[in-house]
Amino acid sequence: MISRRVTVTRVASVASAAALALSVAAPATASTSPSPVKAGDVQKAMEALVKTGDVVGAIGEVYLDGKRVGKGSAGSRLLDGKGGAIPSTARYRIGSQTKRMTATVALQLVKEGKLSLDDKLSKVLPEVAKKDLVEKADEITVRNLIQMTSGIPDVIGPDVADPTRNYRPIDLVAASRKKPRPVEIGTFNYSNTNYILLEMIIEKLTGRSLADEFNRRLFVPLGMRDTYLPMKASEGIKGPHGHGYAPDETGKLQDVDKINATTLLGAGGVISTARDLSAFNRAFRQGRLLPESLTKLINDPPPGQPPLPPGGPCAGNPEFFPGPGGGGSAPGFTAATYTSSDGRLQFAVSMTLAMGDAERSAVPQRITAALKSVFCPTA
Repeated sequence: MISRRVTVTRVASVASAAALALSVAAPATASTSPSPVKAGDVQKAMEALVKTGDVVGAIGEVYLDGKRVGKGSAGSRLLDGKGGAIPSTARYRIGSQTKRMTATVALQLVKEGKLSLDDKLSKVLPEVAKKDLVEKADEITVRNLIQMTSGIPDVIGPDVADPTRNYRPIDLVAASRKKPRPVEIGTFNYSNTNYILLEMIIEKLTGRSLADEFNRRLFVPLGMRDTYLPMKASEGIKGPHGHGYAPDETGKLQDVDKINATTLLGAGGVISTARDLSAFNRAFRQGRLLPESLTKLINDPPPGQPPLPPGGPCAGNPEFFPGPGGGGSAPGFTAATYTSSDGRLQFAVSMTLAMGDAERSAVPQRITAALKSVFCPTA
């Protein structure tokens, strides 16, 4: 995820929303019936996001029961208004939203009896224990990896900074071993390394790459025809899309579109579209990918973490549920998908940015404020 001469931090987990604009029926819940929901339009919402500053482009689409009911695009493909508009249907990096897909495939293997949540890492990946690539590998479980309670250090950093090298998952795990353990097993700590290890487990048990398993289990069955997981350092985003920018050591903005895909993989590497992400989240929420007993491991906050506010930014009117894995961020972009708990309603947004890490940390709040101002102005 690191471009030459550009300072980069890890793919961040972002639970963010963006402005909606449509007039649709709110999803039914156990206590309420569908009622009309009125708001501005998606185009104006995207224009407002761009005007918040240091945003190159913003695209968003809204889906109800699988049908697109709103779309918008503002800003430009390249910096300084160059490159024309970004199609709302364009592909973009989804960042840590990839983790929900990786966890889903791992839990499908649990459902199939090929893996157990209580399996120790040293059992399913004995090589990481034999080579001392993971401290306490004989105590860490698959459940710990999914919930990020393993205490394994994060991988992103100068040890994986070569933009042209095709890193293997085991290379990334080895790089993380050079860092001190931040917390003990059982305590939540955000670390991409957990999901690199889940990728290794999936590939070992299936005999196929994670990209192949995503295609076989998720992308093809759900009709996600524009979604893929790049597996080579040089593999970027296909088709017209927005470029993001981040400052180098001198403070000059550099195009960071060519992120090294092999530093992301199962932790944050998927490239998708608003339509395809809506299809995935719809199927996930409607129980078509996992039984509820396993879905809870992804939806519920990790042990010791506070529950998310119910109903989302609009306090349930309309109701959205981002949940863990609802967003993703890295230098040059932020992307988020909100969905209703019943899976009927989705909003997916991608923003390409021209800012540093400190400024980027406030982008989710901008998106949430934009959503509330146009979709639930009285919230």
